[in-house]
Amino acid sequence: MNIVILGAGQAAASLAAKLRALGHEGGIAVIGDEPAPPYQRPPLSKAYLLGQMGLDRLTLRAPDWWDEQRIALHLGERATRIDRDRRVVITERGEHAYDQLALTLGAAPRRLPAAMGGDLPGVHVVRNLADIAGVQPALVAGRRLVVIGGGYIGLEAAAVARKLGLEVTLVEAAPRILGRVAAPETAEMIRTLHRAHGVEIVEGTGIARITGSTAADGVELTDGRRLPADLVICGIGIAPETALAAAAGLVVDNGIATDAFGRTSDPAIWAAGDCASFPAPDLCAAGGRLRLESVGNAIDMAEAVAANMLGADTAYVPKPWFWSDQFDAKLQIAGLNLGYDRVVTRPADHGGSVWYYRAGRLIAVDALNDARAYMVGKRLIEAGRSPAPEAVIAAAELKALMA
Repeated sequence: MNIVILGAGQAAASLAAKLRALGHEGGIAVIGDEPAPPYQRPPLSKAYLLGQMGLDRLTLRAPDWWDEQRIALHLGERATRIDRDRRVVITERGEHAYDQLALTLGAAPRRLPAAMGGDLPGVHVVRNLADIAGVQPALVAGRRLVVIGGGYIGLEAAAVARKLGLEVTLVEAAPRILGRVAAPETAEMIRTLHRAHGVEIVEGTGIARITGSTAADGVELTDGRRLPADLVICGIGIAPETALAAAAGLVVDNGIATDAFGRTSDPAIWAAGDCASFPAPDLCAAGGRLRLESVGNAIDMAEAVAANMLGADTAYVPKPWFWSDQFDAKLQIAGLNLGYDRVVTRPADHGGSVWYYRAGRLIAVDALNDARAYMVGKRLIEAGRSPAPEAVIAAAELKALMA
């Protein structure tokens, strides 16, 4: 059986490795449009952007590993079409026949439209190696950076820029930072952290346009203010890569829609990682589908899909976890807080933890500089155990909650 994996990121590397580990002896080809072999993305906006991590440490597998595993890497090769009738992937260089196809296409950063100055020189996103190569030379001490977007990518970029000595203003159109992904209590801890390091945060104010004729020189806000800027970083989210799947007639629903096993609407085609949505009735407040943007999901779902491609017939059960490094602080997140109706907090040195409940059930924990709260919360959630919110507040030692 010949398996083709389209997309060459974390999910692709995990899927290919798992296929071989499970004993698949047939052909495996990985096709990616970037010139680099599969690499980690999270450090791009953290250690790699700071210059503290080289490409050798970013790369997921040594070059000879792919040869040893008899996995063909087709890098710098852009796919243009999937011919489902012939079971062929068409690229700019030729055709790749498959018996089964896995789509691990990831996601692309959202950009401001050209009419708002989104394509001006000096406007950057942070998603891949080429993006970092474009922005890194501009991160010079004393320059003025405006970050658009108060999610994790925007906040991480702001932290790196401040560490490098830039003047940083972060603008969030929503009423507060982390509005989509965290409780106000977590946002307040992160806001305090950034302001203590000299980041100016503007919330509840939209972007009218990025100004400049030949290059970005400022950001005009919807309240009429203009922020001067030597460069702009947009961290306004990502969108799943679904164009190839949609053009091939596959069902798309907040990503490439899969069943519980990772199979798309074509039984010969599978999907995993940031590009894929799957049924998750236990995690969603009202049931329905979920798409997770995380390394953990990319690895776990890809490995589940690999097993199912080989006949395991086992539903994927996600165990969500995330992290974000900002300045000298680490935010660790266990579970998903979708539909929470109550939070309780516990203080800790230089941070604390936020515990999310839905209908009396513990569903997520945010822990800032509090690894113990993260580990205890993660274990409780994965075990399906829910200590009473009052017990979380009152516990002298968190490990007592495990008893």
